[in-house]
Amino acid sequence: MTSTTTSTWKLPELLAPAGNWECAKAAVENGADAIYFGLDKFNARMRAENFTEADLPELMRFLHLRGVKGYVTVNTLIFPQELTQAQQYLKTIIAAGVDAIIVQDVGICRLIRHLSPDFPIHASTQMTITSAAGVEFAKSLGCQLVVLARECSIKEINKIQQQIHQHNTSLPLEVFVHGALCVAYSGQCLTSEALGGRSANRGECAQACRMPYDLIADGEVVDLGHRKYLLSPQDLVGLEVLPELVQSGVTSLKIEGRLKAPEYVANVTQVYRQALDRVANAESLETVSVRGKDLYNLEMAFSRGLYTGWFAGINNQELVHARFGKKRGVYLGEVTHIRNEQIAVKLAAPVKPGDGLVFDCGHPEAREEGGRVYAVVEKGREALLTFGRNDLNLHRIHIGDKVWKTSDPELDKQLRQSYSGENAQFLRPINLEVYGEVGDKLIAIARDELANIVQVASEILLVEAHTKPLTTEKLQEQLGRLGNTPFYLGNLTNHLQGNLMLPVSELNRMRRDIVTQLEALRSQPKPWQLNHDGKWQDLITLEPSPADSPVSLIVLVRNLQQLQAALAADITTLYCEFEDPRTYREAVQMVQGWRTAKNSPQIPTIWVAPPRITKPGETWILQQVRASQADGYLIRNYDQLEYFASDRCIGDFSLNVANPLTADYFQQRFHLERLTASYDLNIHQLEDLITTYSPEYLEVTIHQHMPMFHMEHCVFCAFLSDGTDYTNCGRPCEKHEVKIRDRVGSEHVLKADTGCRNTVYNGTAQTGSEYVQRLISLGLRNLRIEFLNETPEQVEKTIFYYRQLVQGEITGSQLWQKLKLQNQLGVTRGALGMM
Repeated sequence: MTSTTTSTWKLPELLAPAGNWECAKAAVENGADAIYFGLDKFNARMRAENFTEADLPELMRFLHLRGVKGYVTVNTLIFPQELTQAQQYLKTIIAAGVDAIIVQDVGICRLIRHLSPDFPIHASTQMTITSAAGVEFAKSLGCQLVVLARECSIKEINKIQQQIHQHNTSLPLEVFVHGALCVAYSGQCLTSEALGGRSANRGECAQACRMPYDLIADGEVVDLGHRKYLLSPQDLVGLEVLPELVQSGVTSLKIEGRLKAPEYVANVTQVYRQALDRVANAESLETVSVRGKDLYNLEMAFSRGLYTGWFAGINNQELVHARFGKKRGVYLGEVTHIRNEQIAVKLAAPVKPGDGLVFDCGHPEAREEGGRVYAVVEKGREALLTFGRNDLNLHRIHIGDKVWKTSDPELDKQLRQSYSGENAQFLRPINLEVYGEVGDKLIAIARDELANIVQVASEILLVEAHTKPLTTEKLQEQLGRLGNTPFYLGNLTNHLQGNLMLPVSELNRMRRDIVTQLEALRSQPKPWQLNHDGKWQDLITLEPSPADSPVSLIVLVRNLQQLQAALAADITTLYCEFEDPRTYREAVQMVQGWRTAKNSPQIPTIWVAPPRITKPGETWILQQVRASQADGYLIRNYDQLEYFASDRCIGDFSLNVANPLTADYFQQRFHLERLTASYDLNIHQLEDLITTYSPEYLEVTIHQHMPMFHMEHCVFCAFLSDGTDYTNCGRPCEKHEVKIRDRVGSEHVLKADTGCRNTVYNGTAQTGSEYVQRLISLGLRNLRIEFLNETPEQVEKTIFYYRQLVQGEITGSQLWQKLKLQNQLGVTRGALGMM
C-alpha cells in the first residue's frame, strides 16, 4: 500500500492504538500517521501487554523511519509517593525522542514542562475537557493539543473551535473517531473504585458499564423485556460523519483499542485510512459515501453495534440498545428451522464455511451456543448450515434466535498479511530532482514527506550519450527501484542538460545512498531539551505546615429537608448539590434566616455546587447558580474556575487532586480556599498528600454515597420515555425515584442534573471513620460528610456520631458499628483503606 493522496482538504492525523509490537506494525502498515501506546507504568490500559522503557529507542527508530509519530500515554493520576519515580520515567521518555506524552494529571503536565520547555504534552480525554475554557486551561499548563471528551458533538466541536480562535487560545483538537465508548465521562468514573477498589483513573477499569442491570422506578421493577444492559453504549463509528469531522478542523482522529488484537488495529486503521484518502480526493465532501465493505469490516473487527455516538447530538433511544454488552460482529440472520443436524437461517449477510457464529436467544448473560460453519447450502435467501459434530447443543437453539457472525478467518488472514513479513507494505513518497551536464557529476536531490532532504553525487562524470541517453523514463525506472525499502518514487524532475549517459550500476549506487541517508535522518530521535537536574519539589510554592485550627465537619446535602436538619445540628459549613439550581436561592435564604435567628451574620456559610460538566452554550446554568448569592461555590470543572474566578471557591473531587503538584497549581493559580482530595486516594496516599502539602488547604470526604457513573447518557429518557433528549422526553426524572439493581442485588440511586446528565450513586454509603483520628493527627482539619437520600432524622443522627468521633468520644469502629445498625443507611467501611 502506498500513500498517494493529494488533498484538497487539510486531513487530520490518523492515530491508531498499539498494545504491543505486532499492533504497532499493524498500524504502520495500514496507514496510521501516529500510534499511541502505554509503557509498563502510569497508563490507563494496564491490562494491555504494553511496551517497556527499554523498548523505546528501537520502537521510536522504527516509527520515525516509517514516517509515523509515537505518543506515550501517561494518562492516569499520579500519587505523591510516585512523583520521584514518575520524574525519572518522564526523563527517559523525553530523552528517547518520543513525539508527545498524553497526560491526565495536572501535576504531571507541570512536571513535564519543568523538565523540558519544548516537549509536546497532549491533554488526555481523561482531563474531561468539554469547552473552550477547558482548552484554555490545558494551554495554561503548557499542553500543545487537547483530546476532547467523547461526549462532544460535531456542533459543539465547531463551537469550541470558534471560541478558541476568537480568544486567541487556539490549540489543535483531537477526537475519538472509532471504538468502545465509555458510558461515563473519562476521568469522572469512580465505579471500579467504589465497587472493588480498582480505579479507572489508574488504568484498572472493571467495565461495570457492560454488565446487566434491572431498572427500578418508585420501588417497582420496570419490565424492559430483553433490555438489560442499560449502561452499555454501542461502539463508536465516525465513518459516516468523516467529512464533517474534516470540515470541523480537528487535527487528529483517534482509534480506541489498546487492548485489542493486531487484526483489529489493521482492520480499523485500513478502513479509516482509505476513507480519509477518499475525502482527500473528493471534489465535494457531500459526494463522499460509506462503503458497505467498510461497515462489514468494522463490525467484524469488534462490535457491540455501531453508532455515531454523540457526534450528531444526543439520541438516548439509539446510543444504548441495551440488548447485550459484549462483542457480536455482523448480524447474519434469524433461525427459521432446525432439522437433521442442520440449522436454517434467513440470511441478512453472507456466510461461508469456516465462519464463526453465535446464536443469540436474548440472554447474553448466559452461556451461548456457537461454533464454526462446516458447510453451507444456500436456498434463495435462506441457508442450511452444518456444524462440526458435537460443536452445538441443538436443544439450546430455537426458531427465532438471532445469529451473529463473530469470526471471518478469510478476512483475518488478509489482515495478517497486511502487516506480516519483513518488507514495508505502506510506503512513503520520495520526490527527486536530477541535475547535470557533460563533464559534471550527476546530482540527485531527494525530499521525503517529512521535509528531510539529502543530496547525492555520482562518483563518475557524465558523458555524452550516443545511444540510450538518460531520459526521464529511464531515470524513473532505475531510481524508482525502491523495493524492500519504506519508500516509493513520487515525482521526478529532470534538469539534465543534453543527451547524457551514466552506467546503470552508478545509478543503483546513488539510489542506495539516497535511501541510506534518508533512513538515517528519519530514524534520529527528536532532540528535545531536557533539564536533567529538574525535580518535582522545585514546583511546590507552599511549605507543609501543621494546622492548629479546630476540626471542621462540613456537610453536603441534596435537598432542603436535609439542609434544615444540618442547620439544626449546628453545622457551620454547608454544601448544597441540588438537581435544580433555581432552588439554591431558597437554600441561601434559609441559611440567612438561621443566621438572623442565631444573631450570627456570617455563620454558617453556604456553598452551592454547579453541575459536574459544562458544555458550550450552558453558561445559563452557571448564571442560575450565581443568582443564589451563596457565600461561595463548589468548583467542579474548568469553566467554573473561569466563571467564578472573582468569588470564593472550593475545588471539588472532580478536579482529581491526587498529588501536591496538582494541589499547588489549583491553589496558587486560581486561589481556591480548599481542595477536595481525589476519591482515588486510599488512606496511605491521603497521608502522603497531607504530609507533602499544607493540610489547611485540603479537605477529605469521610462519608458518602460514591458517585460512580457520571454520564451524558440519560437512563430516565432512554427507558422511561420514548423521547430522544430533554426536548421530548416528558421529564421522567422529575416524576420518578429511580434505582438500578446490579447482579448481586445491590440497588444504586440514579439522579439527573439540570443539564440532563445522570449520576449513578452507590446505594450503600461508605465511611472512612476508622482513619479520621489518624488524618487529624497529621494536621487535616476539614472533613466532609455527604448525604444522598437520607431522611432528616438520619442526617441528624449521622452528624451526631461523627461529631462524637471528632471529639474523641467514640472510635471509628464504634461509629461504623452504630451507623450499620441503621439498616436503611447500609454503611460500609468503603474503599478508603484499600491498597
